[in-house]
Amino acid sequence: MAVLTVLCFFLALGLGAYRISPETVFRTLFSIGAEDIRPNIRTTLFHVRLPRILMSMLAGAGLAASGAAFQSLFANPLATPDTLGVANGASFGAALGLLLGQGAFAVQGMALLSGLAAVGWVFLIARSFSPNRGASLLRLILSGLVVSSLFSALVSLVKYVADPQDTLPVITFWLMGRFSSVTRRTLLVSLPLILAGTLVIYCLRFRLNALSLPEEEARSLGLNLRRLRVLVVLAASMTTAAVVAGCGVIGWVGLLIPHICRLLFGQDNRQVVPASILFGAFFMLSADTLSRTATTSEIPVSILTAVIGAPVFMALMRKAGGDV
Repeated sequence: MAVLTVLCFFLALGLGAYRISPETVFRTLFSIGAEDIRPNIRTTLFHVRLPRILMSMLAGAGLAASGAAFQSLFANPLATPDTLGVANGASFGAALGLLLGQGAFAVQGMALLSGLAAVGWVFLIARSFSPNRGASLLRLILSGLVVSSLFSALVSLVKYVADPQDTLPVITFWLMGRFSSVTRRTLLVSLPLILAGTLVIYCLRFRLNALSLPEEEARSLGLNLRRLRVLVVLAASMTTAAVVAGCGVIGWVGLLIPHICRLLFGQDNRQVVPASILFGAFFMLSADTLSRTATTSEIPVSILTAVIGAPVFMALMRKAGGDV
C-alpha cells in the first residue's frame, strides 16, 4: 500500500488540465536538469498540485486513523470521526467566517477553533451529568449527538441569513468538501495538527485493543482508562477539526477505510491503525485525482467518496454476513 501510494503521488502530480510527463515531474521535484524546466511547470507543481496532493493524503490518513480509533474506543462499528460533533462544529466556524466576509486564513482558523470548542463542550456536558464519575462513553456519545445537532442547526441558520446571490453559494460549495482552494498556507496550518493527532493515535494503537475490552478487564491491565480515552478523543478530534478547517466536510473515509482494513488484517489495532493510515491516504488521493480529471469541471471530492463508499460498504456487509 505504501508503494501504491507513492506511485499514485507521482502520477497525480502529472495529471490535470495541464499534463506533465512523469520524467519532468521527477526532474522538477529533485532539481535534475533544472535549467531546462519551464517556470510554468514549477508553478503548477509546487504552488498548485503539490499542496493539494499532500493535503488530500493527510486528510485521508487522518480521517481513517480517527475513524479506526473511535470505532475501537466506543466499540461501535458505525462510529466516525464526527461522532462527537467536531465536523459540524468546524463547519459552523467556517460558515460564520464566510458570512462575515473573512479571508481564507481567518475562515480556516475559525473553523479549527469552533471544531475544538465543540469537543470541549461535549466533555463539559458529559461531566455535568455525573461530576464525580467523569464522562463515560455513553454520555460522551449522547452529548456528541446533542452538540452535533445544535451546530448543524447553527450552520442552517447561517445559510438562511446569508446573501443567496453571493455568500450562500460560497458556503454551500465549501461545505461540500474540496481540495481546489488548498494553498501552501492552508497546508501550513493544517499539517502540524493532522500529523500530531495521527501520530498520537498511531503510538496508542496497541492500547486501543485494551479499550475495546470490558472496563474491569481493561483496568486489570494497569491502564488509566479515563486519561487514555480523553487522549484518544482529543487526538482524533484535533485531526478531524484540522481536516475540516482545511478542506471542508468529507464523509465515508473514517467509516469505510477501517472496515476494509479489519477485513484484510483482523481486529488487532496494531495492524489496523497503520493500514488505515496508508489506505486512507491512497483512497483520498485517488478520489481527489479522479475528481479533478474525470470531467472538464471539477467534482467535489465528498460526492465521489459517498458515491464510492456507499456501494463498497454494502459489499463489505455482504461479505462479512452483515457483521462488519
